[in-house]
Amino acid sequence: MEIKYLGHSSFLLKGSQGRVVTDPYDPAMLGKKFPKVEAEIVTISHQHQDHNAGNLVGGGPLVLTLPGEYEKSGIRVFGYESFHDSKQGAERGKNILFKIEIDDIAVLHCGDLGHMLSDETIEEIEQVDVLLIPVGGFYTISAEEATQVVSKLEPAYVIPMHYNVPGFSQDLMSKLAPVSDFLQKIGATETVLIDKLIIKKQDIGEDMKVVVLSS
Repeated sequence: MEIKYLGHSSFLLKGSQGRVVTDPYDPAMLGKKFPKVEAEIVTISHQHQDHNAGNLVGGGPLVLTLPGEYEKSGIRVFGYESFHDSKQGAERGKNILFKIEIDDIAVLHCGDLGHMLSDETIEEIEQVDVLLIPVGGFYTISAEEATQVVSKLEPAYVIPMHYNVPGFSQDLMSKLAPVSDFLQKIGATETVLIDKLIIKKQDIGEDMKVVVLSS
């Protein structure tokens, strides 16, 4: 499986049988064109413009906007209800965690998670091989909270998202912390940018790896 970062909270996951795009963003919100991509499945964690531009993904994808269990092109997706804030959604509403099983690898996309995960939710999600987690704070969990979520889920790979990235509109990005804050908290300050991550099931070991992808 191959993972490419499209920017903000959007990724392209490419497996042997199909592709998934997570949280495609509206260029009007972020001041940067959304890449031209096609997919069989699109997951949308919540209905904010910087996460819900499913119409920009080609290929006639199945667009998932609700919790539940789904399957297409040999890819299984499980959606779990969560919240965009630490007050049961009172400030920013609900959020969906999507667990995507592709090429026998389990990827958890956290969307705009705004709180710590309960033990019950962690038990329901079960095994996570790759964790795509927001780390910028303000709208989501902070770098410190993200580190705590990582320690509970114990993934093999951690890929941060939803942080301040140069090249995007600072109207929104200025409120987000840089990825370096998270890397310092989790003890991965030597991490370097890579263009894409290619993972095979046999590559997954006990030692956790933090990967920062360029967009």
